[in-house]
Amino acid sequence: MAITAAMVKELREMTGAGMMDCKKALTATEGDMDKAVEFLREKGLATAQKKASRIAAEGLVKVLVSADDKKAVAVEVNAETDFVAKNEKFQNYVAQVAEQAMDTSATDIEAFLAEPWKFDTSKTVNEALAGQIAVIGENMNIRRFYQMTEENGFVASYTHMGGKIGVLVDVETDVVNDAVREMAKNVAMQCAALKPLYTSRDEVDASYIEHEKEILTVQAKNEKPDANDKIINGMVMGRINKELKEICLLDQVYVKAEDGKQPVGKYVESVAKENNAKITIKGFVRWETGEGIEKREENFAEEVAKQMAGN
Repeated sequence: MAITAAMVKELREMTGAGMMDCKKALTATEGDMDKAVEFLREKGLATAQKKASRIAAEGLVKVLVSADDKKAVAVEVNAETDFVAKNEKFQNYVAQVAEQAMDTSATDIEAFLAEPWKFDTSKTVNEALAGQIAVIGENMNIRRFYQMTEENGFVASYTHMGGKIGVLVDVETDVVNDAVREMAKNVAMQCAALKPLYTSRDEVDASYIEHEKEILTVQAKNEKPDANDKIINGMVMGRINKELKEICLLDQVYVKAEDGKQPVGKYVESVAKENNAKITIKGFVRWETGEGIEKREENFAEEVAKQMAGN
């Protein structure tokens, strides 16, 4: 029997399950709507979708590095409450998601969710997630994953606040020893603490710089209307450089610098020189749990009162 878009839409409205899950259910049950509902319930998908309207902005960022340090992955899995994020069952599940992501060939989250779950290949990643939602009782979401590989060096990692922040740093180097590893760890901690947006100035879009120059030029002329172009240009470039030092990792002041002035780039150079090494920080990933997700503000006492009243 041909499965039509109208049938998929009807099942989705009945169960709240995703379109692909509804299509799969209808195909498996040869278009029988009642059996398709049962199919989704058995998979835990209908139950899971009832919780889907609840905002999942807590959770964990998990980083996992291969035994040879050549490959690493970061994943973010969200839940509704910090209480669940600290739950051992949830943490174990997130660790499994990281293992899945380490081996995946998927390039986006949709493909990742559709692939077989390595711990039970009779399910997809999304179906395994639905099962966890049913067990844990909160809306959950595998939000994102990222693989990093460095054959000519290693990947350093750092996790802060038990998984609130996760960092990966791509280090290209011809020398790998304790001193170089310590440097990489320090750079990862720098990322966690000062939240850079770029690795170096080379990554900053030229159009962004030009736009900033236009704004800062007007600003400078308003401050010093009688100043000549040379002075204005000096003011503008000074402010551009100050901004770049804040948002570019290698230009940031190294947090452990004894003089309080040494940039991260100079710190990396000094470690390279001391160890007769060629070291390049090629890139980094810094994720913070729930960043960019609008969190719902709720009065906890009111929520408890509603539940006790049966609302």
